[in-house]
Formats: sequence, C-alpha cells, structure tokens
Amino acid sequence: MEILKNACKFPLVKFAPQKPSLFGETLDSLKEQVVAAGHQPFRAKQVMEWLYKKRVDSWDKMTNLPKDFRAWLDETYILYPTAPVIDKRSDDVTQKLLLELEDKSLIETVLIRAPQKGVGQEDSRKTVCVSIQVGCAYGCKFCASGLAGFKRNLMAAEVVSQLMHICRREDAHTQRAKEEIASFDNIVFMGMGEPLANYETLVQTIKILNADWGLNFGARRITVSTSGLAPQIMKLAEEGVAVRLAISLHGATNEVRSQIMPINKKYPLEELIPAAKAFQQRHGRMLTLEFILIQDVNDSLEQAHELAKIAKELHAHVNCIPYNKVEGLEWVRPSVRRQDAFVDVLRKANVSTTIRREKGHDINAACGQLRLKTERSMAEAEAKPSSPFVAPES
Repeated sequence: MEILKNACKFPLVKFAPQKPSLFGETLDSLKEQVVAAGHQPFRAKQVMEWLYKKRVDSWDKMTNLPKDFRAWLDETYILYPTAPVIDKRSDDVTQKLLLELEDKSLIETVLIRAPQKGVGQEDSRKTVCVSIQVGCAYGCKFCASGLAGFKRNLMAAEVVSQLMHICRREDAHTQRAKEEIASFDNIVFMGMGEPLANYETLVQTIKILNADWGLNFGARRITVSTSGLAPQIMKLAEEGVAVRLAISLHGATNEVRSQIMPINKKYPLEELIPAAKAFQQRHGRMLTLEFILIQDVNDSLEQAHELAKIAKELHAHVNCIPYNKVEGLEWVRPSVRRQDAFVDVLRKANVSTTIRREKGHDINAACGQLRLKTERSMAEAEAKPSSPFVAPES
C-alpha cells in the first residue's frame, strides 16, 4: 500500500518538550499537579481563568496569584509552546499565521472571515483552521502539506495554542472579543495533517476547547476533516464528542479517488461510505463531502452524477473547491464554466451544494503552502551563509 510506504518513509518522531505547556492540561490534571506541589486546589481554576478568559501571556499578569505559586508555575510549565514567525493577511480578509514550535518545526493556522450584510468586517463570521501534525504522511496528490514529508504529531497544547494566538489577535481590535469567550464562530481541523491519525490529541483538544473552564466552545461548531480513515471514523462516532465530520472525498469512484487519495487503496469507498453513514446516524448531523475540482481528473459530469448518489445516500452537503495551485504539483484548476456545470448536476439532483471560490491565494493559504515556501527559503539561506533568511513574499 502506497500510504503505508509513506508512513514508513516518514517515521513518527517522538518529541519531549523541556517543560509542558499549560494549554495541554485539563482542570483536573492541573489540580492534581497543584495539590501535589503543596498549593491550594482552587488555584487551578484561577489559572484556567487567566489562560482562557483573560488570555494573558506572562505569569506576572496573573495578579491574584501569590508570588510563590507563580514561581512554581514558571518552574513547572511554559505558556505558549508556539511562537508566531509570519502573520499574513490577504486582500480577501483571510489571515494566516506561520508558527514555530519548540523543536523549530513550522505549522500553519488560518483565520477565514466570511463578510455578512449589515456587519463590519471584523464582526463577520469567522472560522479558524488548525493544524494537528507537522507535515502529513498521507500523500494526497493535491496537497502541499505532505511535500516536505511527515515529521511528528502535535501535542494538544500545540493545537490549543494556535487558537489562543487567534483569540489574542482578535482581542486587540474587536469588540466582540470582549463580549464572548471565543472571538470566532467555527473551528475546523482542516490544516496540516490527518486529524484521525493523531486521535488521542484530537479528542483531548476537543475536550479542552469544549470545557466550561476552557474556551467553552460548543462541539457542534467544531468540524473534523479526514481523508478517510474508516476505523477511526467509527471510533470517533462512539467517543461522546458531538463534532461535525467532513470527508475529503475528491473522487466519486475508487478508480478516480485512488489517483488523488492514496488512502483509498487501504480504505476504499466500500468501507468509507458505511463508516461515514454510521457516524451520521449516531450524531444525526449532516456530513460534509469536500471535493476539490481538478481539471481532467475528477471534474467530469460522470463524477458529478456519482458524487450526487453518494451525497444522497449519506445525507451530506457537498463543498466543491476549485483547485488552488501549489508550486511543484501538476494539477490545474477547471474553468469556471466546467466548475458551474459540475455543480449544476449536483443541484439538479437536489444535493445541498456550495462552491467555495478561492480565498487567500495571495498569502499561500492552501494547506502547507506557506510552511513549504518558508522551509525552502530557509534551506536556501543555510546553503548560503552570507545570505540571512528572509521570509518569502506572498
């Protein structure tokens, strides 16, 4: 199996930070550590309020905590395990953060604003797209995330802190952020990596985000996107977290999907569709089928008709996404006329469908693009000691 070869090519790297981040703790786990260190248990809840409600970035700002307790926190934990390297905002109000981890790995987080009538840009509907792995081993043929290989899974703290960086940025200029715990509307696990391949981190992160002591963010406003790991879809259905599920389908027959998604050779549609149906029946929420339109690969009307059959069987919404050009990949975006003809087949079949016109092209917003471009620029700079690294222009 190609996907298994990919996983062997990029073996899992175990990363042990010098100190854990507070963003990886639950209230109960922090309380245990606090008590074991000889401090009062109620201090744990105070710390969580400083983290998630007040969103401080230093121990000194936790002003109602005793100095000796703050000293213990400083000795035991770090706050943010991620540090912004590049912050880019596109002409269409898409914003991308490139973040550096403690081991110098790079990951991406994207804030997508959807302007609404009658409200200002900053008060529009906002979706945060987070990463859950450094790179990806699953080799989807349209994606930049796997081009530089797979390095390691992220820890829960590294995922949660991505969202907290966005919160802090929104806090600075949005009144809404002062009135709500989270200053965005939706969270999607659609950034770098396969969420269901980092299952334990995914579930722990969702529970931290969902908790009333955390971001108090409803699980039904969280979408997990997967390339199609059928057994893990079944497992997530029984997990007790009512998240939404999006399937990166990209091909409506095994023949076409296997050209684009190597995972289809391990979990073909005959296994994936029943798993998706079981998830839908368990949670009673409409699924989403993500379908990137690639010229002369999966954009035929025949594929549209087959996709309509799958969508109706799964009671799914189809999100059509014209291919976003990635340097180093051969694919081409279909013409607008071909895109519209494809979507027209779905809508005439009474399938709920949207077509997502490109956002963030000017800042390399497709998964992994900014990271890949930056890493290549860094490698070139290292090869020329006299040329210091300069962040690439979009």
